[in-house]
Amino acid sequence: MSYDITIFLIWGWALGRMSETLQSEGFGHEDAGIASQPKYPASLPVLEFPKPLVGLVRRKRDWVIPPINFPENSRGPFPEHMVQFRSNNDKEVKILYSITGSGVDQPPVGLFTVDKNSGFLYVTQPLDRERKNHYVLLARAVAVGAGIAEDPMEIIVKVIDMNDNKPVFTQDPFTGIVPEASLPGFEVMEVTATDADEPGSANSDVRYTIINQEPELPSRNMFFINPVTGGIRVNAAGLDRENIPKYTLEIQAADMEGNGLSCFGKSIITVTDSNDIAPQFEKSSNTVSVPENKVNALVVKMPVSDGDEPHSSNWATKYRIVDGDPGRMFTVNTGPSRLEGIITTAKPLDFEKDNRYTLLVTVENEVPFATPLPTSTSTVQVNVEDRNDAPVFDPVEKVVSISEHLPVDSDLVLYTAIDPDIMAHKLMYRMDRDPAKWLDINSETGMIKTKHSLDRESPFAKDGKYRVLILAIEDEIPATGTGTILIELEDVNDNAPTIDDTPLKLCNQDPRLVRLAVTDRDGPGFAEPFSVELLEGSNMYCAAQMDETGTVVELTFKAMREQRNFYINLRVTDAGGLKQDHVIHVTMNEDSCMTWGDFCVRS
Repeated sequence: MSYDITIFLIWGWALGRMSETLQSEGFGHEDAGIASQPKYPASLPVLEFPKPLVGLVRRKRDWVIPPINFPENSRGPFPEHMVQFRSNNDKEVKILYSITGSGVDQPPVGLFTVDKNSGFLYVTQPLDRERKNHYVLLARAVAVGAGIAEDPMEIIVKVIDMNDNKPVFTQDPFTGIVPEASLPGFEVMEVTATDADEPGSANSDVRYTIINQEPELPSRNMFFINPVTGGIRVNAAGLDRENIPKYTLEIQAADMEGNGLSCFGKSIITVTDSNDIAPQFEKSSNTVSVPENKVNALVVKMPVSDGDEPHSSNWATKYRIVDGDPGRMFTVNTGPSRLEGIITTAKPLDFEKDNRYTLLVTVENEVPFATPLPTSTSTVQVNVEDRNDAPVFDPVEKVVSISEHLPVDSDLVLYTAIDPDIMAHKLMYRMDRDPAKWLDINSETGMIKTKHSLDRESPFAKDGKYRVLILAIEDEIPATGTGTILIELEDVNDNAPTIDDTPLKLCNQDPRLVRLAVTDRDGPGFAEPFSVELLEGSNMYCAAQMDETGTVVELTFKAMREQRNFYINLRVTDAGGLKQDHVIHVTMNEDSCMTWGDFCVRS
């Protein structure tokens, strides 16, 4: 016979812990009897097996058995009652009850047991939700003697969280940094705590609180913590690394939305440097004297102070001259200490033009200020000291264009210097560098004349230019100025074209083409392209022409039976019409030929 299952679940668990002793014949697993069992309260939950159906027909199972909720960490006494199983046939026949499943005959074995006669379910020791949060049991009821078994009943024992775990910070201490002068609302860091109780329940719902700040300056509430996220933000203005470089916050984390178990930890917040202190000149004004005519001369060193973190970009300085130097005569740089401005001369100062400068200098840090700050300034009065200035040629380099055929003893150019001093001195002139010795200079007037013929093609001239250095010397105080004359020599067609007229030795049977390069020392317009012609019957021996570049003569000789010695007369003309005649001795050999260079030679 089989039965459908109807469940009648009577819960009175909230009325209190069972205190009366059950009266029964025994309890436990089928194999284990319990000598005595305590009385049980009338409020004990009861699960009933269903009544049988007529015709031995099973009903479709469309019911759901609610779980048995049992609190963790119960203090007993043990074994402690949980629920009673009952068959609706227990008045007609004797029923034996049994259970299987996790916590019974599966690990952890022996955690649950049932009185086989009464159907009372017991737990033998405290449950721990964090170790296992539910157990699945299978309850059975069998009629003794009749051999009739009820359908098995699946029971889920759900372990109820009792908030037995307090929150734990994920680290301790937490560390964070915050730039000084940060505004309220700046997010510094986040602290976190975990709770092993049931996720999503109030038992694991953690809230955060700052319970102490050390030091309590400049305000006791410099920081605020988000109670839900644990995010710590700046709450008040006034962070100042130079006065308070570090804060220690004591943090509480409590579950039950802040009203339950709690733990404590620390958050150490380091205040980092911001550029909130402007550098200051130690002196607001300086007066110095600097000699004229010197470049990179030291003018003044200007020390400053800065209260920001030493050797940081917030502390290191840079400088600008903002007024008093329209000609950019000075430059200012940061000294090796990084707390000093050094002014030097960028150009030679000239006492005769300007004997005093008043410079306005500002100082800033390498990085911008964190907040608007006034900029420190200092003035520097520079007095220029007079020195004996060397004579100065005007211009320093003078260009002169003349023909290379300028006659000897001709005036070339007048080249003089001036004394820039207020009290001018008499000047004397002297030739300092004249490599070809072509020129002479009048020591009093500075007139330069030719004393030898000029030659554009001379090795002393480069690309047709000849350079001469002239000295102007003061007669009283030794001071010398230097000037340059650059002579551009205008080319004259005074060099005829030439060829290599080395004697030729050729094979009379098979003479080769002979190529003769033409050279001309003159410049463009008076050199290539060249032309060539044969003179005095030379065309009976060979033909002559220029190659396509106009710089090489090509001679094509005629073959001969016998040995011959003869001369070839050539005339080569440059592009300017200047001609040059050449005679070349030619030997035609009858012996066997061998190649040697451009010649075919009989051995």
